Amino acid sequence: MQPLIVPLSAPEAADADRFGPKAANLAALGQAGLPIPDGFCLDARAYRIQLAALGLEDAARNIDSPEPGKARRAALDMKLGLLDRPITPEVLEPLLAARRNLLEAAGGQPIVVRSSALVEDRFGSSFAGQFESYLELESEADFVTAVRSCWAALWSTRVLRYMATHDASPVDTAMAVLVQPLVPARVSGGALSQTANGDMIINATWGLGSAIAQGEVVPERIVLTREGKHHDTALGRKYHRVGCTHDGRPLLPRALFSQPCLSKAQAVELGQILRKVETVMGMPVEIEWALDDRGFKLLQGRPLHLEATPVPDEIWLRHPGLNGQPAGVGWSSGRARVVNCECELSLVAPGDILITRVAGPALSKILQRVAGVVAELGGSTSHLASLARERGIPMVLGVLDATTRIPDGSQVAVDGVSGVVRWM
Repeated sequence: MQPLIVPLSAPEAADADRFGPKAANLAALGQAGLPIPDGFCLDARAYRIQLAALGLEDAARNIDSPEPGKARRAALDMKLGLLDRPITPEVLEPLLAARRNLLEAAGGQPIVVRSSALVEDRFGSSFAGQFESYLELESEADFVTAVRSCWAALWSTRVLRYMATHDASPVDTAMAVLVQPLVPARVSGGALSQTANGDMIINATWGLGSAIAQGEVVPERIVLTREGKHHDTALGRKYHRVGCTHDGRPLLPRALFSQPCLSKAQAVELGQILRKVETVMGMPVEIEWALDDRGFKLLQGRPLHLEATPVPDEIWLRHPGLNGQPAGVGWSSGRARVVNCECELSLVAPGDILITRVAGPALSKILQRVAGVVAELGGSTSHLASLARERGIPMVLGVLDATTRIPDGSQVAVDGVSGVVRWM
Protein backbone atom coordinates (compact mmCIF):
# COMPACT_ATOMS: atom_id res chain seq x y z
CA MET A 1 0.00 0.00 0.00
CA GLN A 2 1.33 3.42 -0.94
CA PRO A 3 1.90 5.80 1.99
CA LEU A 4 -0.66 8.53 2.51
CA ILE A 5 2.03 11.14 3.09
CA VAL A 6 5.22 11.82 1.13
CA PRO A 7 7.71 14.70 1.32
CA LEU A 8 7.77 17.17 -1.57
CA SER A 9 11.32 16.03 -2.27
CA ALA A 10 10.21 12.44 -2.97
CA PRO A 11 9.91 11.46 -6.67
CA GLU A 12 6.36 10.19 -6.16
CA ALA A 13 5.24 13.66 -4.99
CA ALA A 14 5.21 14.69 -8.66
CA ASP A 15 2.28 12.33 -9.30
CA ALA A 16 -0.67 14.63 -10.04
CA ASP A 17 -3.16 11.76 -9.87
CA ARG A 18 -2.30 11.28 -6.18
CA PHE A 19 -1.36 14.74 -4.98
CA GLY A 20 -3.04 17.11 -7.45
CA PRO A 21 -1.32 19.30 -10.05
CA LYS A 22 -0.54 22.12 -7.58
CA ALA A 23 1.57 19.92 -5.31
CA ALA A 24 2.88 17.79 -8.19
CA ASN A 25 4.05 20.81 -10.21
CA LEU A 26 5.78 22.27 -7.17
CA ALA A 27 7.46 18.93 -6.41
CA ALA A 28 8.67 18.65 -10.02
CA LEU A 29 10.13 22.16 -9.88
CA GLY A 30 11.95 21.41 -6.64
CA GLN A 31 13.31 18.17 -8.03
CA ALA A 32 14.60 20.12 -11.04
CA GLY A 33 16.70 22.24 -8.70
CA LEU A 34 14.43 25.27 -8.48
CA PRO A 35 13.88 26.92 -5.07
CA ILE A 36 10.70 25.81 -3.26
CA PRO A 37 9.81 25.61 0.44
CA ASP A 38 10.08 22.19 2.06
CA GLY A 39 6.93 20.33 2.98
CA PHE A 40 4.84 17.22 2.46
CA CYS A 41 1.76 16.10 0.55
CA LEU A 42 -1.30 14.27 1.84
CA ASP A 43 -2.57 11.84 -0.78
CA ALA A 44 -6.08 12.43 -2.18
CA ARG A 45 -6.75 8.85 -1.11
CA ALA A 46 -6.91 10.18 2.49
CA TYR A 47 -9.93 12.27 1.47
CA ARG A 48 -11.63 9.19 0.04
CA ILE A 49 -10.80 7.18 3.17
CA GLN A 50 -12.38 9.95 5.27
CA LEU A 51 -15.56 9.93 3.16
CA ALA A 52 -15.89 6.17 3.60
CA ALA A 53 -15.21 6.36 7.35
CA LEU A 54 -17.91 9.02 7.77
CA GLY A 55 -20.42 7.22 5.55
CA LEU A 56 -20.70 10.23 3.22
CA GLU A 57 -20.35 8.49 -0.13
CA ASP A 58 -24.11 8.27 -0.76
CA ALA A 59 -24.59 11.92 0.21
CA ALA A 60 -21.87 12.86 -2.25
CA ARG A 61 -23.70 11.24 -5.15
CA ASN A 62 -26.85 13.24 -4.37
CA ILE A 63 -25.08 16.40 -5.54
CA ASP A 64 -26.02 15.40 -9.09
CA SER A 65 -29.72 15.10 -8.20
CA PRO A 66 -32.09 16.89 -10.65
CA GLU A 67 -33.95 18.18 -7.58
CA PRO A 68 -32.27 21.46 -6.53
CA GLY A 69 -33.28 21.09 -2.89
CA LYS A 70 -31.79 17.60 -2.68
CA ALA A 71 -28.55 18.74 -4.33
CA ARG A 72 -28.21 21.70 -1.91
CA ARG A 73 -28.82 19.41 1.05
CA ALA A 74 -26.16 17.01 -0.22
CA ALA A 75 -23.59 19.83 -0.46
CA LEU A 76 -24.44 20.98 3.07
CA ASP A 77 -24.22 17.44 4.47
CA MET A 78 -20.81 17.01 2.87
CA LYS A 79 -19.43 20.29 4.19
CA LEU A 80 -20.73 19.76 7.72
CA GLY A 81 -19.63 16.16 7.83
CA LEU A 82 -16.08 16.94 6.71
CA LEU A 83 -15.76 20.01 8.94
CA ASP A 84 -17.32 18.79 12.17
CA ARG A 85 -16.50 15.10 12.46
CA PRO A 86 -13.12 13.71 13.58
CA ILE A 87 -10.52 12.55 11.10
CA THR A 88 -10.24 8.78 11.07
CA PRO A 89 -7.12 7.50 12.94
CA GLU A 90 -5.89 5.83 9.74
CA VAL A 91 -5.31 9.30 8.33
CA LEU A 92 -4.88 11.41 11.48
CA GLU A 93 -1.97 9.56 13.05
CA PRO A 94 0.47 9.76 10.09
CA LEU A 95 -0.72 13.31 9.40
CA LEU A 96 0.14 14.55 12.90
CA ALA A 97 3.46 12.69 12.83
CA ALA A 98 4.36 14.42 9.55
CA ARG A 99 3.39 17.78 11.05
CA ARG A 100 5.64 17.23 14.07
CA ASN A 101 8.56 16.29 11.82
CA LEU A 102 8.04 19.36 9.64
CA LEU A 103 7.85 21.71 12.63
CA GLU A 104 11.07 20.27 13.99
CA ALA A 105 12.83 20.61 10.64
CA ALA A 106 11.54 24.18 10.21
CA GLY A 107 12.63 25.26 13.66
CA GLY A 108 9.10 25.91 14.85
CA GLN A 109 8.19 28.16 11.91
CA PRO A 110 4.37 28.38 11.48
CA ILE A 111 3.04 26.19 8.72
CA VAL A 112 0.65 26.62 5.82
CA VAL A 113 -2.06 24.19 4.70
CA ARG A 114 -3.01 24.46 1.02
CA SER A 115 -5.55 22.73 -1.18
CA SER A 116 -4.32 20.62 -4.06
CA ALA A 117 -7.46 19.27 -5.70
CA LEU A 118 -7.00 16.74 -8.48
CA VAL A 119 -8.89 19.07 -10.84
CA GLU A 120 -7.11 22.39 -10.16
CA ASP A 121 -4.12 23.99 -11.89
CA ARG A 122 -4.88 22.17 -15.14
CA PHE A 123 -5.05 23.89 -18.51
CA GLY A 124 -8.53 25.40 -18.84
CA SER A 125 -9.47 24.74 -15.20
CA SER A 126 -7.11 26.63 -12.91
CA PHE A 127 -9.63 27.02 -10.05
CA ALA A 128 -7.66 30.17 -9.22
CA GLY A 129 -8.96 31.66 -5.97
CA GLN A 130 -11.70 29.05 -5.58
CA PHE A 131 -10.04 27.22 -2.69
CA GLU A 132 -8.36 28.57 0.44
CA SER A 133 -4.90 28.46 1.96
CA TYR A 134 -4.56 28.58 5.73
CA LEU A 135 -1.58 30.51 7.04
CA GLU A 136 0.38 30.67 10.29
CA LEU A 137 -1.05 27.53 11.85
CA GLU A 138 0.72 27.01 15.15
CA SER A 139 -1.58 24.72 17.16
CA GLU A 140 -2.38 21.12 16.37
CA ALA A 141 -6.12 21.84 16.58
CA ASP A 142 -5.88 24.66 14.01
CA PHE A 143 -3.85 22.44 11.72
CA VAL A 144 -6.43 19.63 11.81
CA THR A 145 -9.24 22.12 11.21
CA ALA A 146 -7.39 23.52 8.19
CA VAL A 147 -7.03 20.06 6.64
CA ARG A 148 -10.73 19.37 7.14
CA SER A 149 -11.53 22.79 5.66
CA CYS A 150 -9.52 21.98 2.53
CA TRP A 151 -11.53 18.79 2.08
CA ALA A 152 -14.84 20.57 2.69
CA ALA A 153 -13.97 23.30 0.17
CA LEU A 154 -14.75 20.88 -2.66
CA TRP A 155 -18.40 21.29 -1.66
CA SER A 156 -18.56 25.07 -1.27
CA THR A 157 -21.08 27.03 -3.31
CA ARG A 158 -18.32 28.90 -5.12
CA VAL A 159 -16.51 25.72 -6.17
CA LEU A 160 -19.70 23.94 -7.19
CA ARG A 161 -20.63 26.92 -9.38
CA TYR A 162 -17.18 26.87 -10.98
CA MET A 163 -17.39 23.12 -11.58
CA ALA A 164 -20.80 23.46 -13.20
CA THR A 165 -19.28 25.74 -15.85
CA HIS A 166 -16.29 23.46 -16.42
CA ASP A 167 -18.04 20.10 -16.84
CA ALA A 168 -16.71 18.81 -13.51
CA SER A 169 -18.27 17.28 -10.41
CA PRO A 170 -16.92 16.89 -6.86
CA VAL A 171 -18.11 13.27 -6.94
CA ASP A 172 -15.55 12.45 -9.61
CA THR A 173 -12.54 14.04 -7.97
CA ALA A 174 -10.79 14.33 -4.62
CA MET A 175 -8.74 16.76 -2.57
CA ALA A 176 -5.08 16.30 -1.74
CA VAL A 177 -3.40 18.66 0.72
CA LEU A 178 -0.05 20.44 0.62
CA VAL A 179 1.66 21.39 3.91
CA GLN A 180 4.67 23.73 4.05
CA PRO A 181 6.43 26.15 6.40
CA LEU A 182 5.26 29.73 5.97
CA VAL A 183 7.75 31.79 3.96
CA PRO A 184 8.35 35.03 5.93
CA ALA A 185 8.25 37.09 2.77
CA ARG A 186 9.50 40.65 2.51
CA VAL A 187 8.14 40.79 -1.02
CA SER A 188 5.77 38.48 -2.88
CA GLY A 189 3.92 38.32 -6.14
CA GLY A 190 3.20 36.50 -9.35
CA ALA A 191 4.63 36.35 -12.84
CA LEU A 192 3.72 35.36 -16.40
CA SER A 193 6.38 33.74 -18.54
CA GLN A 194 4.84 35.08 -21.76
CA THR A 195 2.40 37.69 -22.94
CA ALA A 196 0.79 38.13 -26.34
CA ASN A 197 3.73 40.32 -27.43
CA GLY A 198 6.33 37.95 -26.00
CA ASP A 199 7.36 39.84 -22.85
CA MET A 200 7.57 38.44 -19.33
CA ILE A 201 5.53 40.17 -16.63
CA ILE A 202 6.29 40.27 -12.89
CA ASN A 203 3.84 41.59 -10.27
CA ALA A 204 5.24 42.41 -6.82
CA THR A 205 4.06 43.86 -3.52
CA TRP A 206 5.38 44.22 0.02
CA GLY A 207 4.66 41.35 2.42
CA LEU A 208 2.62 38.28 1.51
CA GLY A 209 1.22 37.82 -1.96
CA SER A 210 -2.43 37.42 -0.93
CA ALA A 211 -2.89 41.18 -1.42
CA ILE A 212 -2.20 40.62 -5.14
CA ALA A 213 -4.12 37.36 -5.41
CA GLN A 214 -7.23 38.95 -3.87
CA GLY A 215 -6.99 42.07 -6.01
CA GLU A 216 -6.51 44.39 -3.01
CA VAL A 217 -3.59 46.46 -4.36
CA VAL A 218 -2.25 47.66 -7.68
CA PRO A 219 1.01 45.73 -7.64
CA GLU A 220 4.35 46.81 -9.01
CA ARG A 221 4.52 45.73 -12.65
CA ILE A 222 7.91 44.82 -14.10
CA VAL A 223 8.31 44.04 -17.79
CA LEU A 224 11.20 41.87 -18.98
CA THR A 225 12.02 41.09 -22.57
CA ARG A 226 11.84 37.51 -23.74
CA GLU A 227 15.62 37.41 -23.35
CA GLY A 228 15.23 38.35 -19.69
CA LYS A 229 16.42 41.97 -19.88
CA HIS A 230 14.72 44.62 -17.77
CA HIS A 231 12.46 46.82 -19.90
CA ASP A 232 10.22 48.82 -17.56
CA THR A 233 8.94 49.13 -13.98
CA ALA A 234 5.63 50.73 -12.93
CA LEU A 235 5.40 51.13 -9.17
CA GLY A 236 1.63 50.61 -8.84
CA ARG A 237 -0.28 51.64 -5.72
CA LYS A 238 0.84 49.45 -2.80
CA TYR A 239 -0.54 51.24 0.24
CA HIS A 240 -0.88 48.25 2.55
CA ARG A 241 0.70 44.86 3.04
CA VAL A 242 -0.28 41.50 4.44
CA GLY A 243 2.27 40.49 7.06
CA CYS A 244 3.30 37.22 8.60
CA THR A 245 2.48 38.16 12.17
CA HIS A 246 -0.94 39.84 12.06
CA ASP A 247 0.63 42.78 13.82
CA GLY A 248 -2.27 45.06 13.02
CA ARG A 249 -0.09 47.46 10.99
CA PRO A 250 -1.07 46.88 7.37
CA LEU A 251 -0.27 50.39 6.20
CA LEU A 252 3.13 50.88 4.68
CA PRO A 253 5.50 53.67 5.71
CA ARG A 254 5.16 56.50 3.21
CA ALA A 255 8.83 56.13 2.35
CA LEU A 256 8.06 52.77 0.72
CA PHE A 257 5.26 54.09 -1.53
CA SER A 258 7.76 55.35 -4.07
CA GLN A 259 10.26 52.54 -3.62
CA PRO A 260 10.36 49.52 -5.95
CA CYS A 261 9.84 46.15 -4.30
CA LEU A 262 12.47 44.53 -6.50
CA SER A 263 15.70 45.89 -7.88
CA LYS A 264 16.42 45.45 -11.58
CA ALA A 265 18.93 42.74 -10.71
CA GLN A 266 16.36 40.87 -8.60
CA ALA A 267 13.78 41.16 -11.37
CA VAL A 268 16.25 39.71 -13.88
CA GLU A 269 17.06 36.87 -11.46
CA LEU A 270 13.36 36.09 -11.11
CA GLY A 271 13.02 36.18 -14.88
CA GLN A 272 15.71 33.51 -15.15
CA ILE A 273 13.80 31.36 -12.66
CA LEU A 274 10.61 31.93 -14.63
CA ARG A 275 12.24 30.71 -17.85
CA LYS A 276 13.47 27.58 -16.06
CA VAL A 277 9.95 26.90 -14.75
CA GLU A 278 8.66 27.19 -18.31
CA THR A 279 11.27 24.69 -19.48
CA VAL A 280 10.44 22.17 -16.73
CA MET A 281 6.68 22.39 -17.32
CA GLY A 282 7.05 22.49 -21.11
CA MET A 283 4.62 25.37 -21.68
CA PRO A 284 3.99 29.04 -20.88
CA VAL A 285 3.42 29.34 -17.15
CA GLU A 286 2.03 31.54 -14.42
CA ILE A 287 3.79 31.41 -11.06
CA GLU A 288 3.46 32.68 -7.51
CA TRP A 289 6.67 33.52 -5.65
CA ALA A 290 8.00 34.97 -2.42
CA LEU A 291 11.27 36.64 -1.47
CA ASP A 292 12.66 36.23 2.04
CA ASP A 293 16.10 36.85 3.52
CA ARG A 294 17.40 33.70 1.86
CA GLY A 295 16.21 34.49 -1.65
CA PHE A 296 13.33 33.61 -3.97
CA LYS A 297 10.93 30.73 -3.33
CA LEU A 298 8.43 29.34 -5.81
CA LEU A 299 4.99 28.81 -4.29
CA GLN A 300 3.00 27.69 -7.33
CA GLY A 301 3.25 27.04 -11.05
CA ARG A 302 0.34 26.48 -13.42
CA PRO A 303 -0.24 26.48 -17.21
CA LEU A 304 -0.77 29.93 -18.72
CA HIS A 305 -3.59 30.54 -21.19
CA LEU A 306 -2.51 32.73 -24.12
CA GLU A 307 -4.34 34.13 -27.12
CA ALA A 308 -3.29 35.97 -30.23
CA THR A 309 -3.25 39.77 -29.99
CA PRO A 310 -6.73 41.07 -30.84
CA VAL A 311 -7.44 43.80 -33.38
CA PRO A 312 -9.62 46.52 -31.79
CA ASP A 313 -12.16 48.47 -33.83
CA GLU A 314 -10.41 51.69 -34.96
CA ILE A 315 -13.47 53.82 -34.14
CA TRP A 316 -12.53 53.56 -30.46
CA LEU A 317 -9.15 55.21 -30.92
CA ARG A 318 -10.84 58.64 -31.10
CA HIS A 319 -12.39 58.32 -27.64
CA PRO A 320 -10.95 58.93 -24.14
CA GLY A 321 -9.02 56.14 -22.57
CA LEU A 322 -7.53 54.96 -19.29
CA ASN A 323 -4.54 52.67 -18.81
CA GLY A 324 -4.14 49.74 -16.43
CA GLN A 325 -2.67 46.27 -16.11
CA PRO A 326 -4.06 43.83 -18.70
CA ALA A 327 -5.17 40.32 -17.84
CA GLY A 328 -3.68 39.27 -21.17
CA VAL A 329 -6.48 38.13 -23.48
CA GLY A 330 -9.19 39.50 -25.68
CA TRP A 331 -10.87 42.68 -26.85
CA SER A 332 -14.55 43.43 -26.48
CA SER A 333 -17.08 46.20 -26.06
CA GLY A 334 -20.41 46.57 -24.30
CA ARG A 335 -22.48 48.65 -21.90
CA ALA A 336 -20.71 49.85 -18.76
CA ARG A 337 -22.21 48.66 -15.51
CA VAL A 338 -20.59 50.41 -12.54
CA VAL A 339 -20.81 48.27 -9.40
CA ASN A 340 -19.62 49.63 -6.06
CA CYS A 341 -20.76 46.74 -3.85
CA GLU A 342 -20.98 42.98 -4.22
CA CYS A 343 -24.72 43.26 -3.55
CA GLU A 344 -25.09 45.12 -6.87
CA LEU A 345 -23.71 42.28 -9.01
CA SER A 346 -27.27 41.17 -9.80
CA LEU A 347 -27.60 44.37 -11.87
CA VAL A 348 -24.97 43.15 -14.33
CA ALA A 349 -26.66 41.87 -17.49
CA PRO A 350 -25.23 39.45 -20.06
CA GLY A 351 -22.79 41.24 -22.34
CA ASP A 352 -22.12 44.12 -19.92
CA ILE A 353 -18.67 45.46 -19.11
CA LEU A 354 -18.30 45.32 -15.33
CA ILE A 355 -16.65 48.42 -13.83
CA THR A 356 -15.75 47.94 -10.17
CA ARG A 357 -13.18 48.79 -7.54
CA VAL A 358 -11.83 45.47 -6.22
CA ALA A 359 -11.27 42.56 -8.58
CA GLY A 360 -11.61 39.82 -5.98
CA PRO A 361 -12.54 36.14 -6.38
CA ALA A 362 -16.19 36.95 -5.49
CA LEU A 363 -16.58 38.26 -9.04
CA SER A 364 -15.89 34.82 -10.47
CA LYS A 365 -19.59 33.96 -10.20
CA ILE A 366 -20.52 36.45 -12.94
CA LEU A 367 -17.55 36.05 -15.29
CA GLN A 368 -19.53 33.73 -17.55
CA ARG A 369 -22.01 36.48 -18.42
CA VAL A 370 -19.86 39.63 -18.76
CA ALA A 371 -18.07 40.82 -21.90
CA GLY A 372 -15.20 42.34 -19.92
CA VAL A 373 -14.05 43.61 -16.54
CA VAL A 374 -12.39 46.87 -15.46
CA ALA A 375 -11.24 47.37 -11.86
CA GLU A 376 -9.42 50.09 -9.94
CA LEU A 377 -7.33 47.58 -7.98
CA GLY A 378 -5.63 44.32 -8.91
CA GLY A 379 -2.92 43.24 -11.30
CA SER A 380 -2.12 40.87 -14.14
CA THR A 381 -1.40 37.93 -11.82
CA SER A 382 -4.43 38.16 -9.51
CA HIS A 383 -6.70 35.14 -9.18
CA LEU A 384 -9.46 36.89 -11.10
CA ALA A 385 -7.07 37.73 -13.93
CA SER A 386 -6.20 34.02 -14.16
CA LEU A 387 -9.88 33.13 -14.39
CA ALA A 388 -10.41 35.79 -17.07
CA ARG A 389 -7.56 34.38 -19.18
CA GLU A 390 -9.03 30.92 -18.75
CA ARG A 391 -12.39 32.10 -20.15
CA GLY A 392 -10.94 34.44 -22.78
CA ILE A 393 -12.52 37.50 -21.14
CA PRO A 394 -10.71 40.84 -21.58
CA MET A 395 -9.86 42.47 -18.27
CA VAL A 396 -7.92 45.57 -17.29
CA LEU A 397 -6.97 46.07 -13.64
CA GLY A 398 -5.41 48.87 -11.61
CA VAL A 399 -7.35 51.53 -13.57
CA LEU A 400 -7.27 54.67 -11.42
CA ASP A 401 -10.74 56.21 -10.75
CA ALA A 402 -12.47 53.89 -13.23
CA THR A 403 -15.73 53.80 -11.24
CA THR A 404 -16.02 57.60 -11.21
CA ARG A 405 -14.65 58.46 -14.64
CA ILE A 406 -16.45 55.85 -16.75
CA PRO A 407 -20.19 56.71 -16.87
CA ASP A 408 -22.62 53.99 -15.96
CA GLY A 409 -24.50 52.92 -19.10
CA SER A 410 -21.90 54.27 -21.53
CA GLN A 411 -20.40 52.13 -24.28
CA VAL A 412 -17.01 50.78 -23.23
CA ALA A 413 -14.22 48.93 -25.03
CA VAL A 414 -11.73 46.81 -23.08
CA ASP A 415 -8.38 45.71 -24.52
CA GLY A 416 -7.14 42.87 -22.35
CA VAL A 417 -3.73 42.80 -24.09
CA SER A 418 -2.69 46.45 -24.23
CA GLY A 419 -4.42 47.35 -20.95
CA VAL A 420 -6.46 50.25 -22.36
CA VAL A 421 -10.11 51.07 -21.59
CA ARG A 422 -12.09 53.53 -23.75
CA TRP A 423 -15.67 54.79 -23.60
CA MET A 424 -18.17 56.91 -25.52
